[in-house]
Amino acid sequence: MTAKFIGYAGTYTRKTSEGIYRFVLDTEKETLSKAEVAAKVGSPTYLTISEDKKHLYSVAQDGEMGGVHAYELTEQTAELSSINGQLVEGAPPCHLDVKGGVLVTGNYHKGDIGLHQVGSNNEVEQGQFLKHEGSGPHDRQEKPHVHFTGYTPDGKYIVVADLGTDKLVTYKQVKDELVHVNTLTVKEGSGPRHIAFHPNGKTAYLVTELRSEVVVLDYDAATGSFTEKQYIKAIPEDFTETNDASAIHVSSDGKFVYSGNRGHNSIAVFAVNEETGELSLVEIKPSGGDWPRDFVLDPTGKFLVASNQHSGNIVLFKRDEVTGKLTQTDEVIDVPEVVCVKFLPE
Repeated sequence: MTAKFIGYAGTYTRKTSEGIYRFVLDTEKETLSKAEVAAKVGSPTYLTISEDKKHLYSVAQDGEMGGVHAYELTEQTAELSSINGQLVEGAPPCHLDVKGGVLVTGNYHKGDIGLHQVGSNNEVEQGQFLKHEGSGPHDRQEKPHVHFTGYTPDGKYIVVADLGTDKLVTYKQVKDELVHVNTLTVKEGSGPRHIAFHPNGKTAYLVTELRSEVVVLDYDAATGSFTEKQYIKAIPEDFTETNDASAIHVSSDGKFVYSGNRGHNSIAVFAVNEETGELSLVEIKPSGGDWPRDFVLDPTGKFLVASNQHSGNIVLFKRDEVTGKLTQTDEVIDVPEVVCVKFLPE
């Protein structure tokens, strides 16, 4: 397996950040290289890499316009070459995913889902938008807030987590439109934020931002439906300050689930029951900075890289593949206003 992996960091550009940053993780030396600007673009908070590993797509903002931007990945150097952008009036999306020539976006502020075709030259075409309706009991649930829009592992459906309405909604794509398939309503005031699937394709883990819980779900690929199985807290019971849960990821072997906490500034580690998919808490580890907006497991599964937005740093952790536990290393690099990290797969 390759020893070095290129990571791309998405950021906000409200202060000193210039856009997308690039760095290298050396898994043999257990080091992170100094980050450098890979592409100058406004607030590329979330990134996704195409299945063929040749293109990267980012959230983008330019003044009062928001949307997405497409880049070509240069094979040898992994430099980013701009292809095009598609922006419309209003706030930019907060999440995106790409599969089979279609790019989907989720917009927190607008409460909508965007469906964009990817053209023959890998340019993003202007999309169609579907707006959610509804609200919830929490102060931050005054309207829909779509926070995650991505494909199910089988590629059959698009699943949407709506923080504002406490709903997990499944759609299928029919030509250029999204057709509703199923809706799961979780606990009132939960604020579903992100979802991650187990490698078996039958279990999913939904993190709720407002209640700091992970919801274990059974996924039925035949119907596109989800069923609640377990709720488990991702912060200590005695932590009474405000915490906004952030990202959730599953180890490639399916044995562990990791969930981020902003406020408590930590990453919760859960062990997966092989038979039921349910979780038990292993540990809650400090994230090495302030406001861990996201984190990522490297392609080898031996490391976890945390991105702390408010402290503007990326922190390297070693991961015990047997216990799931994390050990913070001395490797820390500066990336201003960092949000997410995506590694270029092998």
